[in-house]
Order: sequence, then structure tokens, then C-alpha cells
Amino acid sequence: MFEDISRVVLMSDMDGTLLTSDKIISEKDRNAIEKFISLGGKFTVSTGRTFEAFEQYRKMISLKFPVVLYNGGVIYDYTTGEILYAEYLPESAYKTAEELINIMDWAGGEVLKTDGTYIFRNNEYQQRHTNLCGISPIYMDISEIPREEWQKVLFAMSEENISRAEKVIRNKNYSEVDFVKSADIFIEMLPHGISKGSALNEYRKLDGMENCTFVAVGDFDNDIEMIESADIGACPANAEETVKKKADIILKNTSDGGAVAELIEYIIDRCIS
Repeated sequence: MFEDISRVVLMSDMDGTLLTSDKIISEKDRNAIEKFISLGGKFTVSTGRTFEAFEQYRKMISLKFPVVLYNGGVIYDYTTGEILYAEYLPESAYKTAEELINIMDWAGGEVLKTDGTYIFRNNEYQQRHTNLCGISPIYMDISEIPREEWQKVLFAMSEENISRAEKVIRNKNYSEVDFVKSADIFIEMLPHGISKGSALNEYRKLDGMENCTFVAVGDFDNDIEMIESADIGACPANAEETVKKKADIILKNTSDGGAVAELIEYIIDRCIS
């Protein structure tokens, strides 16, 4: 499986995996990525972040290959400036988002589009997401947000209210959209069938990616489909238990300790050339 490192694609989650708790990419991980690329390996990231939220990181590491954004909704090639793949929420999602935010008066929320982030209800948890992403959002009533090319909707709330939200969503039994918890205080609404895993499968179809071995690493619920879709799935030591149960490799290091670097050394050690 690892005979030729030039046929290995390493796809890494960002928050909780490649990024430390201080939201930086450690020197240890950066050096390991550079080594992996210099030997011919293909490195990329798969993240829930938007174009704007990812911008602060893309120059920290060599990204010669397309990246997955919006939790699987977009594959974007920064070298050409081209969107290679995109999926959007259906029109019914507009009504669904309005319905949920009216029911869940404890939740903040935002619509994420390719042209920016639109916050329709701010609270302390929503503000955490804004600060986390380092973005300048647009504040607007949900009914006024332009209704085209919605990539996803994020709901932000306390950990205690997440279970309440999950119960509401289960009872509504929405069929045209999917929901995934992307952090202890965030639930995201995505197009049905879209995930980091579906994006990995689309990535396999890109030019030059045919017959490659895909290794994926992530730490949270929204990484599970990616880990399952990869040829080898890994997670850092700080991963959720639900993720560890799905991973082929549970790394010894956390995101703060260089989990991605550890995985890269694992790959290099098993490659013949």
C-alpha cells in the first residue's frame, strides 16, 4: 500500500488535528509536511473552514494540491484559483434554517456562502466561532440573506444545549439535508450526502489522484466519514472516542504534540521509494 510515496495522499483535518490548541501549525508539523512533500508525497487539508477562514493558514504550509473546504462542500485549487467541485444546500434548506432558529431560541447561527459568512443571530457561542475563524462577517436577518449558493448553516450553542438541538433535529426528520456536530458547541447543516468523506471520494477522481493511497487524519465527528472513506484512517490522541473507534491508527501524540508529524513518519517508514 505504501510502496511509492509519490502515490500517497495525506488529507488532514485542521482544528484539533493539524492546528494546536493555540490555533497555529507547529514547527514540528510544518517541518514534517515539508519533508513529506520533498520526498514526493501529496499533502492537503480537509476542513470545515471557509475561504476566508482558511486564508490565514494557506501560506504557512506548501499547498500544491487542491484543498477541501466547507466540510466537504468545496474542493478548491489555490494554484489555479479554480473551484473543482462544489455542492450547495437545496432551496428547502432556507425554510429549514428559519424553522430551526425559531425553535432553538438558545442558538446563534450563520449561513456560510462562497462569498462570505452571514450571521443571522449572534450569541457568545457564535462569537467564539467568529473569533476562531478570524473573519469579518456580515450581520443580516436570515430572511434577507441572498438565497443562492448556501454551502452550509452553522448553529452555535452551549454544550448543554447541543443535545436539545440534536433531539429537535431528529424529531423533524429532515430528508434533504444532513447535520453533523463539528465541535462541542457547533452543529452544521450540510447538503444531504455531503461530508468530508464524500469529498475524499470526489478527490480520488481528480487528475493525478487515480490509484493513489489516501491516508486521512481527523479528531471529531465531522471527520468520521473521511476516516472511513480513506484507505487508512488515523486520529490524534485527543480525538473523540467516536472517532477512535473508526480509526485504523490512533496516534500517540495530540494535535499539540505533533500528531501529523507522527503520522508522516509512519508513512515514510513504510514506503520503499
